[in-house]
Amino acid sequence: MLDVTRLRVIDALARLGSVTAVAKELHYTQPTVSHHLARLEAETGAQLLQRAGRGVRLTPAGRLLASRAAEILGRIDAADAELSAHVGLSAGRVRLASFSSVIGSLIPRAVAALADQHPGLRIGLTDTQPPEALELLRTGAIDVAIIFRYDDTEPEPPNVRLHHLLDDPLYLLSTKPGQTLSSLRDATWIAGCDRCRIHLLSICADEGFEPRIGYTSDDMVVMQALVVAGLGVTTSPGLALRAHRADGIEASELPGSRQHIYAATYGEPPDPPATAALLAALAGAAATITPAPA
Repeated sequence: MLDVTRLRVIDALARLGSVTAVAKELHYTQPTVSHHLARLEAETGAQLLQRAGRGVRLTPAGRLLASRAAEILGRIDAADAELSAHVGLSAGRVRLASFSSVIGSLIPRAVAALADQHPGLRIGLTDTQPPEALELLRTGAIDVAIIFRYDDTEPEPPNVRLHHLLDDPLYLLSTKPGQTLSSLRDATWIAGCDRCRIHLLSICADEGFEPRIGYTSDDMVVMQALVVAGLGVTTSPGLALRAHRADGIEASELPGSRQHIYAATYGEPPDPPATAALLAALAGAAATITPAPA
């Protein structure tokens, strides 16, 4: 049977890349880390490591085991959190991942309400885009992922349950009022994350053109700075625009184009009490949000 401590070591090595870094993160000595890795090779009967200069790197078998280790450890940590939650919401933790525009608007309200109702509940937060958040959810590294999708976005992976929070209108950002997609067909465009880029290509195709993308960034401050400098135009969801709107930005709502924002959980219901409490707090906070720009 594989030892959980040794699985934590190979998982850390896959993430961090060196025995020194693993020892520092796990508070082991380097010889202890090397011992655990050697024992893991003996237990599995597979070569998991390969010398690379003064360090080591994972073999294909090592990478496979590290990937499975991450999923196993995530599930163990999730089970620990769920058991703590069943003792009562006066203790335990719930882990959340979300993207920046929601972190800057909805999350603070939800977390503040949850902390007021359950002050002993610990809440963890990771800032990441939907595909990465869903992978964290799949492996059990988080309990709830807040994601967005468009009407043309690929379906979520199996076993992911979506809880609708709100629909966020999309806006066209330029330096002139009253612009439309068609009027900007010859402009240089600033694309966002992969999911947003795919949607931009789709809505422009509906207008009969392919946008000329000159810049790519998922940082709304950077994107707006490029627009104000006259270097391009872009799109933005309303929540992001409420959080930051540079002087000189003109926003025109794109009819029928919205980010659909969901809280995602994994596996069959019912959700653990701490997760259910977080979902309720998120739904309550979403009901108070007005996505349109101020």
